[in-house]
Amino acid sequence: GFARRALGPWGGFLTGTAILIEYVLAPAAIVIFIGDYVESLGLFGLESGWPVYLACFAIFLGIHLWGVGEALRFSFVVTGIAVVALIVFALAALPDFSFGSLDDIPVDTSASGSNSWLPFGLLGIWAAFPFGMWFFLGVEGVPLAAEETREPARTLPKAIRWSMAILVVLAVVTFFAAAGARGSNAIQEAGNPLVEALQPDGEATTLSRIVNYAGLAGLVASFFSLIYAGSRQLFALSRAGYLPRFLSLTSRRKAPYLGLLVPGTVGFLLAAVSGDGARMLNIAVFGATISYALMSLSHIVLRRREPELPRPYRTPGGVLTSSVALVLACAALVATFLVDVTAAFIALVVYAVAVAYFGLYSRKRLVAKAPEEEFAALAAAEAELARD
Repeated sequence: GFARRALGPWGGFLTGTAILIEYVLAPAAIVIFIGDYVESLGLFGLESGWPVYLACFAIFLGIHLWGVGEALRFSFVVTGIAVVALIVFALAALPDFSFGSLDDIPVDTSASGSNSWLPFGLLGIWAAFPFGMWFFLGVEGVPLAAEETREPARTLPKAIRWSMAILVVLAVVTFFAAAGARGSNAIQEAGNPLVEALQPDGEATTLSRIVNYAGLAGLVASFFSLIYAGSRQLFALSRAGYLPRFLSLTSRRKAPYLGLLVPGTVGFLLAAVSGDGARMLNIAVFGATISYALMSLSHIVLRRREPELPRPYRTPGGVLTSSVALVLACAALVATFLVDVTAAFIALVVYAVAVAYFGLYSRKRLVAKAPEEEFAALAAAEAELARD
């Protein structure tokens, strides 16, 4: 709706679809990582694979279908467990922390500007963007709860500020604790890096098992919240006519059941067929970076075009902040091609198909009563009155 106001129907569709790609692919990546943790714990004798993925999607989609209140309460509890786990992990890793372990990756001497702190040179910083973003991917999903929130203009800005602050602190602590305890080189390929950081000899300890279970809770929390956000994004796009209308149907418990089941099925199939969490991650980041760029651009356009528009929440730093975000988002988008060309082109093809669908079909079938279109109609009427 925000991008629709600033950039028109095309801007709304391009932004919404980019976010949808992120929220369909991110759960597929996370469920693969959940499988790695389940396998390392030896739970039920399962190995990472499609039975684990199917169980995760079936159980957690079922909770979402039960109702939004139950789903968000569950998410809050699991997230609390995950935060406690990260604090316990950081305290446990502290005795083994060494600054020398942070830069123990072998240096690629052929890379420009390479040294022990930049083993892959200056280009390595750029290529690391998608992985650094993974710490924060999905935090923009907070506003997708707007229609199910009391006083969203007051509560959502507060929620996203707290979310960002907590994420920054936990990301820095987790990153340095894991790399400093075991060594960057040792954990760079690990599917469960927190556990690996606490098992220098490869033998499981009571503490590493506790962190493993709690780390699993953290992945479940991310998985669960991304499913919620993706279903609401699909619901909004469908309700406005950007995607087929039937996808916005809701159950008696007001859950968008097709908005949950369709992306859930796609996510499960992608995870089961590929089993490549890193690739899914990169495709999700591709969608995220496009949406970040378009949202930043929308902010700049609205500040310039409609300076008097009522704004319950104002971005700290204003246009300067969103301009920096726009540049960084574009740089991160290019970085996805540096890291995994195949993943970037897969995302690009999916995006192109969606654009073709909108241009040739749904663009002419937008729903006039959808909130996004009503806001646009009001804006056009106000502009007409101003001219008169």
